[in-house]
Amino acid sequence: MSDTAFDSSVYPLPHLLGIEGLSPVDISLFLDRADTYVEMNRKRGVMLDTLRGRVVINLFFENSTRTRTSFELAGKRLGAEVINMSVSTSSIKKGETLIDTAMTLNAMHPDVLVVRHASSGAVKLLSEKVNCAVINAGDGRHEHPTQALLDALTIRRRRGQIDGLQVAICGDILHSRVARSNIHLLNTMGARVRLIAPKTLLPAEAERLGTEVFYDMKAGLKDCDIVMMLRLQSERMESSFFPTLREYYHFYGLDYEKLESAKPDALIMHPGPMNRGVEIASDVADDIGRSVIREQVEMGVAVRMACLEVLCNNLDRAQGQEHKS
Repeated sequence: MSDTAFDSSVYPLPHLLGIEGLSPVDISLFLDRADTYVEMNRKRGVMLDTLRGRVVINLFFENSTRTRTSFELAGKRLGAEVINMSVSTSSIKKGETLIDTAMTLNAMHPDVLVVRHASSGAVKLLSEKVNCAVINAGDGRHEHPTQALLDALTIRRRRGQIDGLQVAICGDILHSRVARSNIHLLNTMGARVRLIAPKTLLPAEAERLGTEVFYDMKAGLKDCDIVMMLRLQSERMESSFFPTLREYYHFYGLDYEKLESAKPDALIMHPGPMNRGVEIASDVADDIGRSVIREQVEMGVAVRMACLEVLCNNLDRAQGQEHKS
């Protein structure tokens, strides 16, 4: 089973390194294509041969069960050969530089590299040294484009559109690449974005990101359509950003009392993994009527299938142009 009618020629880039700079047309291309995979993924045993003969390498310098597994499943459902490289046991741990790694992988002629790295900009650097497509699966505090796309797909399928929605992003915005990618995407697609966090967890440029900034949850959540909670990234915190976890939850953890300020049908989101009782109350996270946290995970596979397909089709087009010249 394959779909040969799809044309990704409107996507102008060889890689997906971030949301910043993408147009509404670019973003809609990924969302529209991902939409076609959602129902297919709900049927057991359905596999495509769209990417048969393609090689996808998952290169994760940081641990991520959720994202890596999602990319692996996406590639296999499209018929690609998927290789997961374990950085902890590779030459990279033995002192090999990122450039050396890029040259080594390039010699293996993969079609797509999916890369996660702890340093902002590392994925872009690697993309400049290889001849294949590169997808950013999260680099430092910079961006996590496929997470923003799956969040957008979740919202669009539930609300029908993104334009005009009031979206609150709450929590550890300072350390969050998810927040940055979502801010770029939501602004580009016409949503109004609010950031809610203690001053210590807001980036210095928060006011210049095209958002409203709030330090109080109830004020920030007033009349919001979407409430997007973020994980406290303690592994990136080199000093104390708040007194205690208990105090953080008291002021910034999402519970039903704070949620009353949002619209009655406001959707609750979280990129995971969740710290229950710190960022969000368990009963709110598990609210069947309002929480779409499990849907976000499901949308992730469809979005990553779309990204792999779009970029591989661009490779085909580029190769075709080379042959003509």
